[in-house]
Amino acid sequence: MAPGHPVRALWLDPQDGLIARIAAAIEHCTAQPALHPVQTVVLLPYAQLMPLAQTLWSQVMQGGFAPRFETTRNWARSMTGFMPGPDDITFDAARDGLTAQTLLERAGLGAQRDALAGRLVESAQQLAALVAAVAPVQRPAWVARARAVVASGLDAPVLALESAVARVALEWAAASSYATDALFAAVTADAAGGAGLDCLVVLEGFQAEPLAQALQAQMGDKACSTALPAQAARGSIALHAARDLEDEAQRAAACVLRHVEAGRTPVALAATDRVLTRRVRAMLDTQGIAIRDENGWTLSTTRAAAHVMGALRACRWDASSDAVLDWLKNAPAFAQDPVLLLEKSLRRAGVQAWRAWSAPDPLANPSQPGLAALTALTLEVNRLLQTLQRARPLVQWLQGLHALLQASGQWDLLAGDAAGDKLLAVLRLSPAEQGAFEQSLAPTAWATRRLDLAQFTAWVNDALEAAKFVPSHTSLAGDEQVVILPMSQLLARPFAAVVLPGCDEVRLAVSPEPPGPWTAAQRAALALPTREALAQAVRAAWRDVLQTPHCDVLWRHSDDTGEPLLPSPLVQELLLEGLAPTAMDPREHRAVSSQPAPKPQPMAPALPVQRLSASAYEDLRRCPYRFFALRQLGLKEADELEGEVDKRDFGLWLHAVLKTFHEALKAAPAYDLPARVAMINAAAEEVTQAMHLGEDEFLPFAAAWPQVRDGYLDWLVKHEASGARFEQAEVWQEQPLGPLTLIGQIDRIDQDADDAVLLIDYKTEALAKTRDRVRQPTEDTQLAFYAALQPHDTLRAAYLNVGEKGATTAVEQPAVVQVRDALIAGILHDMQRIREAAALPALGEGSACDFCAARGLCRKDFWDAA
Repeated sequence: MAPGHPVRALWLDPQDGLIARIAAAIEHCTAQPALHPVQTVVLLPYAQLMPLAQTLWSQVMQGGFAPRFETTRNWARSMTGFMPGPDDITFDAARDGLTAQTLLERAGLGAQRDALAGRLVESAQQLAALVAAVAPVQRPAWVARARAVVASGLDAPVLALESAVARVALEWAAASSYATDALFAAVTADAAGGAGLDCLVVLEGFQAEPLAQALQAQMGDKACSTALPAQAARGSIALHAARDLEDEAQRAAACVLRHVEAGRTPVALAATDRVLTRRVRAMLDTQGIAIRDENGWTLSTTRAAAHVMGALRACRWDASSDAVLDWLKNAPAFAQDPVLLLEKSLRRAGVQAWRAWSAPDPLANPSQPGLAALTALTLEVNRLLQTLQRARPLVQWLQGLHALLQASGQWDLLAGDAAGDKLLAVLRLSPAEQGAFEQSLAPTAWATRRLDLAQFTAWVNDALEAAKFVPSHTSLAGDEQVVILPMSQLLARPFAAVVLPGCDEVRLAVSPEPPGPWTAAQRAALALPTREALAQAVRAAWRDVLQTPHCDVLWRHSDDTGEPLLPSPLVQELLLEGLAPTAMDPREHRAVSSQPAPKPQPMAPALPVQRLSASAYEDLRRCPYRFFALRQLGLKEADELEGEVDKRDFGLWLHAVLKTFHEALKAAPAYDLPARVAMINAAAEEVTQAMHLGEDEFLPFAAAWPQVRDGYLDWLVKHEASGARFEQAEVWQEQPLGPLTLIGQIDRIDQDADDAVLLIDYKTEALAKTRDRVRQPTEDTQLAFYAALQPHDTLRAAYLNVGEKGATTAVEQPAVVQVRDALIAGILHDMQRIREAAALPALGEGSACDFCAARGLCRKDFWDAA
């Protein structure tokens, strides 16, 4: 501890320091001061102060007895023998959530138990802290007064559920026994003349602890209290205004590094925002900084929790293919080659729901490699997923999840990992813990109550959300360079510097919202923390932090959504006092010379093109490099299995509907409009089910369908009146062209009145865009290419624009034969040049680059401007 540090004076001042005041209190309370400090307990506001207080006492009071430095929770834990009852509050979310549901059922709220259980646990745990602070003999009278308080303020009919939860929470807290009840027995024994404490000293933090105050009152003259927060001069304060979260995280990490380099250690990093703090820690880890994380993070955000929740999501009866693939890719028991083949097959087939997938028969496809392994993997996955399908009691669910994790190889990833061990303990997944858990559940309804998978998953999720994981520190105590902790726990600790990120109006609110459903009147009557008390605690913590010798305060101007943010009112007060954000950036900026890349111009004569489609040749015409990357190299983006239904999905759906409708109409001709409407609606329903389109996600297009249908049927009547007739739909055709084979699937082939072939390609785009396609005949590839697939010398081709607003319009390409001949000559010329090693440059022009899958390869954004 630095000689001039304010915390040094707080603890070690010979007259007014905490050590001197504790020693004076012991001398005042004990009959034999030289012999009985060990019969003194000093209660601290939080556990991290215990080793510091013990060390400072030994430095000042060398060779003498030392009192016990404890927190109320640690003191109660040291008194063995407490076992909670079946319905007691345990402050363990995995157990309390079950008890809450039972109590709600007893109160006649079984139908709402899933929605209310979390609120009940929160309310009951808040009241439990108050009930535990009342001596057991005085508890009945306190509960009687509390019942009247809880019954008031929530009596409106609209608040009936809130009122019921509050009443159940009070009765639950009142009926529970607590480990801290032993503390009242300890202080009462001394008051009665038995073996107990000689002195109790309470060191108060920013907020008074009800239990510590109650124990002090129980001890009478043998107890005293003193406040830890002290007034001292402010240290050196630097204000940093950042643009956004990333800028703030970088600046905060740089501030920490500057303090470490200057020897100002340990540095306190206040955890005001979980995401921001983890980002800063990641940056510090890359620099090899020794970090002690006292704040930790929610267990549900760890990789261990992702393994368990991923496995449970994959077991749902309606699990998506992505959910199953995510589980398989993180399960070591499954060979990755078959898993990758499975992913490729699912994406090629567009199977979104796992239950819709069935592996192809390897005997029917002997030429395709890997089908046997794919089939075996599918069968094994389905077998494992079936093990967690049926309803069962909770302990059997734990056994089944344990078996699934072992079969998938994920158990070994959890066991031995710090977060994994914490998860196994919280969920009672190890056999030994399952036995103890089963025994504790035996007196309750949960010993036999059957849960389905959704209920079990919700229980697991709630338990992981409520649990906290604090990583262990590998260095020796005192060797850490950075300590991550809540701002309130900087109190009375000798940090050389503190970095406070997240000091904006949202994350450092000057008047925090009190937790729980209680009204202001109820909070005051029950002695729950009020908004005013919380605001005073925040201000007290803020004043204390600013007394650190070096303090960096950071905030951002905008949030992730782009919404502007103001500094916290506490920071605004500093700005009004005359402090200004520093102009010095704590980051080290390096000058890096620009090294633009040249435009790529590959040559690929060794990659001959043997099969050519219209879209492939369109790529060549728009950008030769895209043709090289996507067609010759065969690179392809992985398609998403899940996503919102978009315009492309509607186009595919419409193609399939019109194909089904016209084939049915050709087989059973119908000429009256109602019959045709019924046939096309049946086709639409059939295709919707075949494509597994949900009603909710397809609703916008389904709403437009009647207009689309009516407009198309009106056009069809006029089309047939001209003498045209439908022949085929979705026709796959191949046409040899020298060393090439032209391939393509034509939406529709009709015969016109003169028996000439009429090629039709459906479009659901804007009509103006369709007309632009044929405005310059030689610029249009698609219709000319489809014409090249036909052996006929006389033919017609048109785009059919099926508008969502009800109008269907044919846009014909009148010079399709001439354009086809020019296109064929161009294809032969271009393919010959590729075989002769002509360059395939990246053009980087026009709209072709806006949505190009090869843009990351051509590096257009890094080209040399010259």
